[in-house]
Amino acid sequence: MSKVALITGASSGIGRATAILLSQQGFKVYAGTRDTSKFVTDSDNLQVILLDITDNQSIQAAIHSIYKAHGRIDVLVNNAGYALVSTVEEATEQEMLDQFNVNVFSIFRLCKAVTPVMRENSAGVIINVSSFLGKIGLPLFSFYNSTKYAVEGITDSLRYELSPFNIRVHSIMPGFFSTNFAKDNLVTNSSVNSDSTPYSELVDRLIPNILEQINDGNDANSAAQLVLKIIEDESSPARATVGDKASKFIPMRRELSDEDFERRVREYYNLNG
Repeated sequence: MSKVALITGASSGIGRATAILLSQQGFKVYAGTRDTSKFVTDSDNLQVILLDITDNQSIQAAIHSIYKAHGRIDVLVNNAGYALVSTVEEATEQEMLDQFNVNVFSIFRLCKAVTPVMRENSAGVIINVSSFLGKIGLPLFSFYNSTKYAVEGITDSLRYELSPFNIRVHSIMPGFFSTNFAKDNLVTNSSVNSDSTPYSELVDRLIPNILEQINDGNDANSAAQLVLKIIEDESSPARATVGDKASKFIPMRRELSDEDFERRVREYYNLNG
């Protein structure tokens, strides 16, 4: 029997690469996206479905449709998300709420909706796509960083909560990947590009560096391969890194003191002024 997978944010990047790879491996894949016209496929194993992760009714409709067709959902990949680029001082209330609504609360919504289905079948795998910035802070990314720190906390807690039902929960922590993230998933507060912002020097030093690292980043297929490995290997660790930046910084974060690690990050990203 083919395993059934639901992937959020599947129209581009890691989500799209994962949807294609899993379908090629014989999974019945449901690729969730807010705009189904962005992902056209003729694969019998891959179906693009309308899914708004900020809308409970949309989530429930998607889960019901998949369950009605198969009586199961074996894999959930929580991939959808974006990054707000803003200082804490200049962010609006709505920008803060929107960032957490998409990156954090949507994961709660999807996990809440899919858990009864997985629990009924006494099996399931939930993979949360986090970031190496879920363990590392950067200026101008405080809101994105904090949502990814939250994803790590969700993963840790759900592992305890769902293990009695044979449901595995994992996170992957990608570095920077060469996808459309910089174009489609970086949302910049209006003050960041303003000449009047008191943070202009910081913006000028950091943002071009980050954009270059994203545009020259790793191939999304390596992240998709990691997702497949976690699904297939029941002994997979709670979290795994993928990509050059994640492989560089996460081990360093574990080995160094907070003060030494901060010095390394300041030097690497030219944050010393």
